Amino acid sequence: MSADPSDPSARRTYHHGDLRQSLIDAGIRLAREGGPQAVVLREATRRAGVAPNAAYRHFANREALFEAVRAQVLAHMALSIETELASARSMADPAARAHAMLAAVGRAYIAFAQAETGWFRTAFARNDDAALPEGGAPVAADPFQLLCESLDAMVQAGVLPAERRPMAEYLAWSTVHGMATLMIDGPLRHSPAAQRTQLTDRLLQMVEKGL
Repeated sequence: MSADPSDPSARRTYHHGDLRQSLIDAGIRLAREGGPQAVVLREATRRAGVAPNAAYRHFANREALFEAVRAQVLAHMALSIETELASARSMADPAARAHAMLAAVGRAYIAFAQAETGWFRTAFARNDDAALPEGGAPVAADPFQLLCESLDAMVQAGVLPAERRPMAEYLAWSTVHGMATLMIDGPLRHSPAAQRTQLTDRLLQMVEKGL
């Protein structure tokens, strides 16, 4: 249930100086429920229990709030992938570890898209003017960096030739992202869970062989 702006307890975070984080938290909930289009400054302030104008002390506009929310969503997604990566990283054999890490990133990426569709769509909805850091990687700690880590591990283990490593992350990322999109927005959105699992496994094998 959303906070009642007339309830003094609903304004507690504002008076304690935590309004910025309260607005981000509200934005994260909105994104989870309805994707990027749902992250609206006025609704975020309503849920935080403050007047709309109060938000402008922390965010110049809706785009500024959205970028803060998007960064948090990417962190949630990275954490979910880190959980899947944990067992792979514990493998003693370097080659087996590298193979398992790459598969873990892809599997967790597709699983997150299906389990947290609103967040997934928000994570990759960008403003046209949003700057990318050098190299084109997404802003903030995110799944892209974990993918790069797994590919670097493959080179170090000798299972991916060093000359094939440059830009391999974009090839792997686009393939897995495409499958995730088909599963949440395309013709696979109504497919049985068993079929999705089979497709995911085959896709990950194809990605590795194609690198």
